[in-house]
Amino acid sequence: MAASHTSSSSTHHQILQTKYDVFLSFRGEDTRNNFTDHLHVALIRNGFVAFKDDETLDRGNEISSELSKAIEESNVSIVILSKNYASSPWCLDELAKIVECGNKRNDRKVFAVFYGVDPTDRVFAKYEEEFKENHEKVLKWRAALTRVASLAGWHLQN
Repeated sequence: MAASHTSSSSTHHQILQTKYDVFLSFRGEDTRNNFTDHLHVALIRNGFVAFKDDETLDRGNEISSELSKAIEESNVSIVILSKNYASSPWCLDELAKIVECGNKRNDRKVFAVFYGVDPTDRVFAKYEEEFKENHEKVLKWRAALTRVASLAGWHLQN
């Protein structure tokens, strides 16, 4: 009995099941009805299972458990950094979760698309004052933005 328990314990591995090939992170008001929609359609057309949030997700101060789970169940995240991305606590929480998941899994890729913003812009700096009451969260957001901004990515102006 003990031998079978030991062998089953030693061979038991938690295998991460992914549901999505790609998770798209974006600021809806900036890119939902143009770049992000086109990218989403192109990914699906090419056989990828891509998660793009829709209007039915509940919006609040924290990302929903559904959205958090979708991030965890994705192999790749594409972060579309646009003019107003860093002004959204929702986007920044999502980004922090993406970076956290990327840090846990070496095989999880994160790609950045700089849509109408320069990768060297300090777009978050002007919002730090607004969110200063939650210093710990601001530090987490800044670290996530710095991490993603340092990635090789695509810089799109139009």
